[in-house]
Amino acid sequence: MHDLSGVAGNHRTAVRRTAVRLAATIGAVGLLVTGCGGTKADDITVGPGKGWPTAFHDARNSGSSPVTGSRHLKLSWSRPIGGPVALATTVGPDGQLFLTTRTDVDCVGKPGPTGLIFSFQMATGRKRFCNALGPAAIGAPTAVDGSTNVYLGDDAFDVGGVGSFNALGQPRWRTPVAGVPVSLQFTGDGNVLSVTQFGQVDVLSRQTGDRAAATFQVLGEPDFLKQPDLPRPPAGLGIGDCVAGGPQCPIANVSAVDQDSGRFFVTAWRPGVGMASLVALRYADGRVTQEWSVDVLAEGSATSPTLSGDGKTVYVGDNSGRLLAVDTSDGRTKWVQPLGFQPRGAVSLRDGLLIPSGDDGHLLALRDDGDKAEIAWERKDLLVRGPVVQTAGDTGYTVAPIRDELNLVTFETKNGNTVASTALAGAQGAASGIAVGAKGEVVVTSRIGELFAFEPE
Repeated sequence: MHDLSGVAGNHRTAVRRTAVRLAATIGAVGLLVTGCGGTKADDITVGPGKGWPTAFHDARNSGSSPVTGSRHLKLSWSRPIGGPVALATTVGPDGQLFLTTRTDVDCVGKPGPTGLIFSFQMATGRKRFCNALGPAAIGAPTAVDGSTNVYLGDDAFDVGGVGSFNALGQPRWRTPVAGVPVSLQFTGDGNVLSVTQFGQVDVLSRQTGDRAAATFQVLGEPDFLKQPDLPRPPAGLGIGDCVAGGPQCPIANVSAVDQDSGRFFVTAWRPGVGMASLVALRYADGRVTQEWSVDVLAEGSATSPTLSGDGKTVYVGDNSGRLLAVDTSDGRTKWVQPLGFQPRGAVSLRDGLLIPSGDDGHLLALRDDGDKAEIAWERKDLLVRGPVVQTAGDTGYTVAPIRDELNLVTFETKNGNTVASTALAGAQGAASGIAVGAKGEVVVTSRIGELFAFEPE
């Protein structure tokens, strides 16, 4: 696991040059939009789940795809990124890939640590664009809408923000926020829902970046009367602790959103509290409100929340190695299942089958039996090193070590049986993401910074 903490303070000079160039470009774009009438009409639609639009595919964080997964894959291409990749690669509806990293050179090869966003073409692996960002962008997920506009966060010039680029890499807008967004999702009315590691929640127009609701603070508003000299923390502070849900990253995970009701769920580790909380919020009538908060995540949150299809249950893992099912109406715990390992990322959910991801666990499938979890099947012989995803056609994918190499393993979700495995040449450690494209392509991202693209035979 790469240490991503403390990056903002160490690289301000490089980021300042990047931020000035970016601000100038965005300003020019803003003038152009104003000159054309300054419309705020949101005429950009969110795609219907084609590709892999968000870190865990959809608003519910299901970690599953409606595409029928291929059981006969061949490597199409692979390429190094040049830096570590902490989060999943996202895939637009036309197959365009997006990911963030941090490197020691910028997009044109000039030395100096900086964050970068890369975009690649699915068919060939050819680079579509590269843009320089603040260094903490490596800890911020990307999200892609139906017009292949990408949204992400960073800390350029030590100022946190949510920004957007079009499919060509041209900047569309940037909105300042407190901290760096560790969660980006789409709301039911087509806006961008951003939550930073400091707990600032913003609902932003995808067209302009304007706020569609007043900012909400999960951790509460600071009391400047009691602390009049309270300093503004660096925007990237604690971002390195988010991967493991540590206490230096109060809000560590991607929110799960019920787009029909406006309810969404975040994990929060409040200062001075012995365990992390699962918090239910709601975006409705132009504002964000809290519905309930329960302290149930021992040793911090280990996974992003995953929401059931009917919206009645949210599943989340903690760092004590447990998976919890929580009633979305009131925060009541329905059941707790020890896993025997720390889950990571999110829990893949399809057709009632729950499969946790992890960096040091094994392949395990559960079913929700109302007041308890039932083990559907278990593969203690198959270790998991990263995410697990499910697709239509009872097909799943994960990354596992086999004969001293990491392999992409295709398995049968009905019973866990291995269908096929393919070595990921040179990959080490664990995968940070597995994404499924609209045509059944599978893209594996390794944490050391490599992409492997597979296509159906």
